[in-house]
Amino acid sequence: PLAFDMVPADDHDKVFKNITDRILIHDQGHISTGVIGTQWLMRWLTKYNRADIAYKLASNDTYPSWGYMVKNGATTIWELWNGNTADPKMNSQNHVMLLGDLLIWMYENLAGIHSDTTEVGFKKIIMKPSFNVDLSYVNASYQSPYGTIKSYWKKENGQLNWNISVPGNSTAIVYVPAKENEVKEAMNPASSSEGIKFLKMENGNAVFEVGSGNYSFKAPCP
Repeated sequence: PLAFDMVPADDHDKVFKNITDRILIHDQGHISTGVIGTQWLMRWLTKYNRADIAYKLASNDTYPSWGYMVKNGATTIWELWNGNTADPKMNSQNHVMLLGDLLIWMYENLAGIHSDTTEVGFKKIIMKPSFNVDLSYVNASYQSPYGTIKSYWKKENGQLNWNISVPGNSTAIVYVPAKENEVKEAMNPASSSEGIKFLKMENGNAVFEVGSGNYSFKAPCP
């Protein structure tokens, strides 16, 4: 992210390719950032449509990775990636800082539960999961000040099924990776369903505004 601020916008694609090449080729799909870099790495990979790489970093179980910690018996985050072999005097066994942006990334980018920054926390919700990851489903809920927000999506037999819950006194902007006429809510066209308003098409997503309630979106798998 700092590199992006230091180069002209025309060079962003080149800088981003250098980052992905570093991860996939030099580091063989493993994380190599520290506390500060990790905080931004996952969300910037996702922003540039490489959530698949972010998920690879999140799901690895070989050194260095969070999965490596779990594989070696960790139930909390180590201070060092090699916490199983490091000097105990220099290695906290409960060092949440190293978690970086992983949990936030899971909620915001895998489940797609974002708070719109133009409103007070979760008064307005942005629902925009990264569906282009090697997962068949994601199921998450978040207890916001207005109530429980839920996002459960599943890819099966070429179809995306996505159930969401929006709490009372909140609204949500929902991004479905399909054409407007391909999206259904329950058994009806989403655009004509009660409580749903089609807003626009954006980067291959049909964008809807919904009020509080439970919704079941269906569309072809992205």
